[in-house]
Amino acid sequence: MSLTKKTALKTEKNCYELEITVDAETFSAAVTAVYKKNVQNINIPGFRKGKAPRALIEKMYGKGVFYEEAINDCLPVAYEEAVTASKLAVVGQPEIDVVSADENGLVVKAKVYVKPEAKIEDYLGIEIEKKVAEVTDEDVNAEIDRTRERNGRMIDVTDRAAKDGDSVNINFEGFVDGVAFDGGKADNYDLKLGSGNFIPGFEEQIVGKEIGAEFDVNVTFPTEYGAEELAGKAATFKVKLNGIKETELPALDDEFAKDVSEFDTLAEYKDSVRANIQKRNEKAADDAFEEALVNALLEKVQVEVPAVMFEEEITALVRDQENNMKMQGLSLDLFLKYTGQTMDAFRESMRERAEKQVTLRLALEAIAKKEGISILKKDVDAECKRIADMYDMPVAKVKELLPTDGVKADLKVKAAMELVKEKAIVK
Repeated sequence: MSLTKKTALKTEKNCYELEITVDAETFSAAVTAVYKKNVQNINIPGFRKGKAPRALIEKMYGKGVFYEEAINDCLPVAYEEAVTASKLAVVGQPEIDVVSADENGLVVKAKVYVKPEAKIEDYLGIEIEKKVAEVTDEDVNAEIDRTRERNGRMIDVTDRAAKDGDSVNINFEGFVDGVAFDGGKADNYDLKLGSGNFIPGFEEQIVGKEIGAEFDVNVTFPTEYGAEELAGKAATFKVKLNGIKETELPALDDEFAKDVSEFDTLAEYKDSVRANIQKRNEKAADDAFEEALVNALLEKVQVEVPAVMFEEEITALVRDQENNMKMQGLSLDLFLKYTGQTMDAFRESMRERAEKQVTLRLALEAIAKKEGISILKKDVDAECKRIADMYDMPVAKVKELLPTDGVKADLKVKAAMELVKEKAIVK
């Protein structure tokens, strides 16, 4: 296969046009291979199936009947050779335009985009405010109360009316304009008052009612309600209160501490709760600090990113989401159906994140280049081992799957971010 040696033509910023030629002999061989593969499925009167001459097929269906598949077969290799020869850092998929395809060979033009060069200054010594929230006694008590709730037991209430926080058992049937609607009826339904699981205003109207009471609950469906025929409509529910239960919390003592933790005393347990909240607050402060640092870098970087880079990142994010869903036993198609989204809308929801990640990486690559950050073989080996341990696979397999240059590039980006963090001024 021979390719033209023309220099890639720059047509616009970060965009080039490659002219690719596949010689007549190579293209003819590709066409012949396609004919041999498909002739078994072609019926021509007067010939046994699979025995029709190529010339006759081309006469009946057109000279280029096998060209499209032949182009698809030989173009990938030709394109890769052309990209290598051009020495361009091509990103995304090319836009292919077939100039000619005949007995003289194949000529195509490929519009390609290249990774842009980012410019960034003043990235060291960025001032960022960092504040770790103080742990209060209220925080500790609230955390402990949530644990008590989880370890509480439900007991029947017979001597008072329902109040917020109770779990009630009800029968109900809903009506709009005096007519019962589908899905609006249930018997012996358990509902926790204050949970917000029902239409706004529903649960509040049960508060104060006693067991055996039959009453009306008047509400209005939200305008964004899932069932369009009910959205924004006023409704009346006929309700009967069958029973009331409340959560009896365990006593707050040393026995409780022993039951829910590794500690023997309530004081020790409280100290551990406080320490855990402190760690969470510190983690939240670190995350907020890094997010602010990223935003500062994004404001400083100057770069024009080809749209194809954003689209590729969106595709990668969608693929990651799909893999995560599969691990939970859910398909992406089913998720889209449940949420009422189209694939285009789902992709669009990823756009802001994709644009941020692509732009940040270009900024960090520029920083790594300016700072002369280099990655040693031992660094690559350590990263491969880390990945191998994470996915429980042999290191050799990781090295086989991941290109060394890719691992080095990722480590350079990581090192650049660590440098920016290290040199940041914390206020």
